[in-house]
Amino acid sequence: MLKGLFGKKESTVVNLTAPLNGKVIDITEVPDPVFSQKMMGEGIAIEPVDGEVVSPIDGEVVQVFPTKHAVGLKSKSGLEILIHVGLETVQLNGEGFETFVNAGDKVKRGDTLVRFDLSVISQKAASTITPIILTNYDEVVDHVEKNISAESKKGETEVMTVTLKK
Repeated sequence: MLKGLFGKKESTVVNLTAPLNGKVIDITEVPDPVFSQKMMGEGIAIEPVDGEVVSPIDGEVVQVFPTKHAVGLKSKSGLEILIHVGLETVQLNGEGFETFVNAGDKVKRGDTLVRFDLSVISQKAASTITPIILTNYDEVVDHVEKNISAESKKGETEVMTVTLKK
């Protein structure tokens, strides 16, 4: 009878803190079907109030887009996260963006990844709304709890609790 208790593997849980200060919204509310229809994966989005993006996890930078508008991260447990600053920001070709990390860098929760000029994004992109996507959701995620709250504080407010598949 006890065999099941001792043989059971513990689930891995990854807590993501807000990578930006701002209002947290559900991914389905993002005014871009690629994100709102979850074509890239499950997640949340933040309407930023300032221009700094920090790491929501301890992990590794797997990609920094040449246009500096997006960063891909991977947690130690294998969860992959994409932070995409604004909508249709790739067309800015890096204007208004400054990156502080490179692919292969190890990061801690709260480390600065990107700074951006909120006014440039507001004027020249479709939106400042920043999706935070679990890009390998189907492969590794068992369950996600989202904290859709009024305001998030970067590096502090938990925005998603992700339980990985065993």
